[in-house]
Amino acid sequence: RLWAEQLGPEIAADAGAPDPILLIMGANASGLAWPDALVSRLAERHPVIRYDHRDTGRSTWAFDRIPYRVADLAEDAVAVLDAFGIERAHVVGMSMGGILVQLLLLDHPDRLLTATMLCTSALGTGLAGAAAGLPGPDPALLRLWQEMDDPRDAEREIAWRVEHWRLLNGTGTPFDPVEFRALEERIIEHTGWYDCPSAHARADPSGLERGAELATVDVPTLVIEAPEDPVNPPPHSGHLARAIGDARMVRVPGMGHALNATVVEPVAAAILSHAARATASTS
Repeated sequence: RLWAEQLGPEIAADAGAPDPILLIMGANASGLAWPDALVSRLAERHPVIRYDHRDTGRSTWAFDRIPYRVADLAEDAVAVLDAFGIERAHVVGMSMGGILVQLLLLDHPDRLLTATMLCTSALGTGLAGAAAGLPGPDPALLRLWQEMDDPRDAEREIAWRVEHWRLLNGTGTPFDPVEFRALEERIIEHTGWYDCPSAHARADPSGLERGAELATVDVPTLVIEAPEDPVNPPPHSGHLARAIGDARMVRVPGMGHALNATVVEPVAAAILSHAARATASTS
């Protein structure tokens, strides 16, 4: 069971109705990690759907009983489209969500009007990027990830998550701990408990070594580069854009691996512009 919500205009099959946007968040993250300000900005022009991956938020938590591959989460995105009766959508993926978007581009290109990826790496590069000679995550993040499954009470869990966001945010834009504490408090309330999601870190990574296939992609694709990303630092985005071939790339100055208040508008503008450009080219 997957939790999802639709915001903005109603989804309609009428000619001229705005096409929906499907947001796919990163590993171990609820759909609520997409900031309301970003969703609202996108929803000014499109119906927007965000959802909780398995083992996050209000979706089913059952990894210990029914383990799965990371690649299986891409099929969940298709199931969400099916549940809303959507034939095709503009699909946006962040971090692991960008990996899932790449799998959708390869396996379900007929379901994507456009693809947008941010803060991600190309299929086949692996977490450390070693397969493509790319830099790996910041060592401080690697150390913090070692603590992901450590037992914590509610207050220490929130503090851990805020520190995680601080490191993810990087130093290129201001970090507001109050903003991210409020986000995590809302996610915990939404979920119903404060256990740290970690299933995706333990999920089977097989089926992701498909980077060579990206050259066959012909869906209009945008890569948003976050120059201060401590997880997938440059030149990961450039490598992904070149792997796809016809992909465009735009840079959001100062952006790290977090959607803080200062980057919401440029990220939203890039997504909306990409969708509008693709729509105009087919009309």
